[in-house]
Parts: sequence; structure tokens; C-alpha cells
Amino acid sequence: MPIFLPETTQTSADALTPRQIVAELDKYVIGQGAAKRAVAIALRNRTRRQKLAPELAEEIAPKNILMIGPTGVGKTEIARRLARLAQSPFVKVEASKFTEVGYVGRDVESMVRDLVELGVDMVREERLEEVRSKAAQTAQDRLLDILLPPSRPAAPDEDPVAAREQQHQTRERFREQLRAGRLDARTVEIDVREKSFPSFEIIAGSQVEEVDINLKDMLPGLFQGKTKRRKLKVPEALEYLTQEEEQKLVDMDSVARTAVERVEQAGIIFIDEIDKIAGREGTHGPDVSREGVQRDILPIVEGTTVNTKYGMIRTDHILFIAAGAFHVAKPSDLIPELQGRFPIRVELEPLGKEEFVRILTEPRSALVKQYTALMETEGIALVFTPDAIRRIADFATLVNERTENIGARRLHTVMEKLLDEISFEGPDLVEKHVTIDDAYVNKMLAEIVKNEDLSRYIL
Repeated sequence: MPIFLPETTQTSADALTPRQIVAELDKYVIGQGAAKRAVAIALRNRTRRQKLAPELAEEIAPKNILMIGPTGVGKTEIARRLARLAQSPFVKVEASKFTEVGYVGRDVESMVRDLVELGVDMVREERLEEVRSKAAQTAQDRLLDILLPPSRPAAPDEDPVAAREQQHQTRERFREQLRAGRLDARTVEIDVREKSFPSFEIIAGSQVEEVDINLKDMLPGLFQGKTKRRKLKVPEALEYLTQEEEQKLVDMDSVARTAVERVEQAGIIFIDEIDKIAGREGTHGPDVSREGVQRDILPIVEGTTVNTKYGMIRTDHILFIAAGAFHVAKPSDLIPELQGRFPIRVELEPLGKEEFVRILTEPRSALVKQYTALMETEGIALVFTPDAIRRIADFATLVNERTENIGARRLHTVMEKLLDEISFEGPDLVEKHVTIDDAYVNKMLAEIVKNEDLSRYIL
């Protein structure tokens, strides 16, 4: 039985209660309280599991979640924000992209391989951050060795201690100039290591095997990473030397081990469009993207071992969050075994005018805040009145009702059309204070919304 290592997955989010997790999600996603509660409980249960004895913790599997709701209501955003909050490896995949084993296309195990790659990148960045200051110091010393001439031996009548002190003072003066940017115009020659031989994919049999073959690893004597002399500006040379020192200080074997443990104990896989692989009643004939894919996904969700280039990965404790609109198919159209692996089901509510008003203003990354910040870069102060925001929400709701309901994504198309003229004319505007009121919104959008055929293509 593998040893459970809780210390590799502890994060600052471990101290958050479910109520606090929901409060954090509220900063980015409007409404959908039931879905937030479900993911908050799932995240908290991971923290609870880490405090158990290893034998019992091994037996407790995460309760996977099935989110049901139309497009644009926040399914993906809830899962993504949860992963950031938990500092967990997170990957989003579309179920419709996978094909049954034996057919050309991506096999379902690739989602686990992608998750491991993300986990390795995450841990590597953390380790690089830890050694960054030390690497920068060493890189500065190497660069000063290049910039300063080699120290000459002390003359017979010269005090060697005084000579060394003078050399040290000269070196420190150069270090201060280097940090202040006064040496940026200089050019230095350094040895730059060429990149290793590129990796490539192999097409094996009837499917694309994502095998990362690196000839440098296979034939170390042939590809040693040759170095060549290059002239670089001081800032470029310092950046290159810092990166080189960082790579020396980071133990990639340790990074891989930690990443594997983190993925196994804290990884989150979000499977979108799972309704697209649900078999609909009354359909006949083979379909390589439906029931066969469900049966391939089943063992991964149940808990299996997947071979990756970083070793074998157990999926027993990875949290799976599946989502789908289920307009045509129903959750009961999934094979029974897969249904049983998603015991928590939450239905997300369609968004209306009131939710759109809140989405435009309340979240940290609200659309109004985004466009205001973008126009500030041109020196334009963009101000939206409350009436304008309600009118924008009115138009978005109306277009969703008349055409396809794409939820909050409709706000993006409406805002782009509304601010098209200001965005284009922005750099040339004489008046740098622009107020968007309901009259301006009506002027820019009313005719398009009124013409249903036009709104289908433009909004």
C-alpha cells in the first residue's frame, strides 16, 4: 500500500471552512450557491482526510461532482477558481474530444498525463521561486567576473591585504552599478548552451501515442548540449545566467516526486461537455465518442494507474468534476456505472437580468472594471452609470431570450459592440472623460437588438 504523505498537499486554503470557501468563490462567480456549497464541501473533505491515519485515509475517495446547467452560467469558472484557491493541479478537458481505444484520436488517459505535466510545472515554479534570490546573487558574481579584469598579483612593496581590499571595493562599486542599471549598455561575451534536441510525437498503430521521446536522453553521449560564444547586453546576460543558476539549484527528481504526490492527492480534473458522450434513447449504430468513451473514462474515475513519463499515477484520490448542459440527453443516459461515480449532482440556474447586473459590477474581474482599466491605458476615464449597466443587462437578457441562451457570455458580445466606437477612436479622442449612460447604450444597441435577424449575427 502506498504511503500517504499529507505534507506535500497542504496549502493556505486548508484552513478555510466551507463557508469561507464559498465567500471566496462569491468574489468571482455570481449566484449558483448549490454548486459552490458542493465544491466547498469536497475541498474541505480533502483537508479532513489529510488529518486521518494513513490506513483510513487511503480508503476515503473523493465524492465526484456532476454539474448540470446551460452554457455560460459559471460551471467552468467555479471549478477553475476552486483549483486556484486550493493551489491544486487543475486541468479542463472536453469529453467530446476523446475517442474509444483503438480509434484515431486522444485516449482518455491523456487527461491524467496533462494533469501531471501541469503539476510538475507548478512545483518547478515554486522551487525556482525559493532559489531565485540565491541564483541571482551567483549570476551577478559570474557577470562581475566577466566585467572586471582578473586581479593582478600584488607588487613586492605592496601590502597584499590592502590590495585585496581595494579589489573588493572596486567589485562592490561595479555590483551597485549593475543593480542600478548603469551597465545596461555594455556588451559581454558568455558561453550559451544550445537547446537540447527537440521532442516529437510517434504515430503508433491506429492512434496517436503522445510519447515524449527525447534523443538527448536516449543518446547522452551524442547530444551533450553544445555551448557557443555569444555577445549579449548585460541585462540579457544576467537573465540567462540567473536562469542557468536556477536550473542548477533545482533538483528535478525531487520536483517530479513532489508533483506526482500532489497530483495523486490534490489533483482536480474538470470534464466538460459530458452530456455529449451520453447515449440518447432511440439512437442506433456504433459511436466511438459515446458509450465506448464512457467505458474508458470509468476506470480512471473509479481509480486506476496511468503510466506517465514521471512514473505511475494513481487516480484514486483525484477529484473529478463533470459538467454538461444536458439539453438533449439526460444524466440518466450515462451508463449506470459512470453515474454511480458522480454521487453529488448540482443543478445550476439560468442567469437573468439581475444576475447580469451583478456580473457586470461585483466580481473582482467584472467586465465593467476590465473595460475601464483597458481605456485608462489610453488616458480615457470611462464611467458607466447605474442606468447604463441595467440597460446593458436588459439587452443581453433580451437577446438570450430571442436567440440562443449563452448565459453570461452574451455580456461579452454586447459590451464589445457597445464600446466598439470608443475602442477604435480612443487614441484620437479629444475629450478624455467618457460617460456611458442609458441613452448611449440605446443609441449603440437598440436597433441591432430590435432587428432579430441582425442580432443573431452581431450579438
